[in-house]
Amino acid sequence: MVSTRSNKRRSRSPVADASEQQRPVKSRVKADDTAAGKLAESKQDAINKERSQKPRQPLKDVKLILLDIEGTICPITFVKDTLFPYALKALPDVLANKWDDPTFLPYRDAFPEAARSSPEAFEAHVKDLTQRDVKIAYLKNLQGYLWEEGYKSHAYSTPIYPDVLQAFAIWSSSTSSSAKEIAIYSSGSIFAQKLLFQHIKDASAPDDPKAVLDRRSIVRDWFDTTNAGLKHEVGSYEKTAKELQRDPKNVLFLSDNVKEVRAASEAGMYAVVVTRPGNAPLSEDDEKKFEIVESFEQLEL
Repeated sequence: MVSTRSNKRRSRSPVADASEQQRPVKSRVKADDTAAGKLAESKQDAINKERSQKPRQPLKDVKLILLDIEGTICPITFVKDTLFPYALKALPDVLANKWDDPTFLPYRDAFPEAARSSPEAFEAHVKDLTQRDVKIAYLKNLQGYLWEEGYKSHAYSTPIYPDVLQAFAIWSSSTSSSAKEIAIYSSGSIFAQKLLFQHIKDASAPDDPKAVLDRRSIVRDWFDTTNAGLKHEVGSYEKTAKELQRDPKNVLFLSDNVKEVRAASEAGMYAVVVTRPGNAPLSEDDEKKFEIVESFEQLEL
């Protein structure tokens, strides 16, 4: 005869069975998440170790520093969220009042004929290029023209990263042993580059929109896609070095764009990827291939 107690042991509620079966699943999910996290950390540790062991070229040979702008010395968001929208907002008024103005004609006439057929067609073309972030000379020149009024009216000023301003002070000092020449190479027009450097936000007076610093004098030369070429092409960096009368091995190029860094490196320059908050994430492969800094303070010059 089987006791009632024994029967109770054998007879299990389906709910109880299901509950008991689910508990290990939760544990496994948690364990899997932990394992995945540890694996990711392990991969990143391996990347960091490999990066630290990569042979470094002697930066003591660097005589000139060639700088990208967007995502390197100032936030990408300043360009995408402030400058681009300002240009699009200012454009309709310019088209309405200056369509045939001699000061505007050089910018208008640089656009394709179809875009010049009417102010409406022109505006639509500019919006399309801006939304796709097309880096073409006639758009960049127009943007510089439109941005000038924004800078002059103190609608905005350039937010430069603090470590960049500190580096500028050291590199441009005639008495510093770390003094270097500085040049700019950006897809933005040279006119726009100079506006940006002319109106750097003064961090010591954050509440004063008129408090700006003019740092144009520290830049030896300026390059864009019209006088240097496309930034992804090796020949552009060879041409830039030649124009600067510098051996490529004596030039350090800093940019957030790995394609640009690769091209500069293949041209013989010492090239480093700069990562900043808001920049596009680097692939695991890129993190292994390139030397990377998060601040100019990490440059051993």
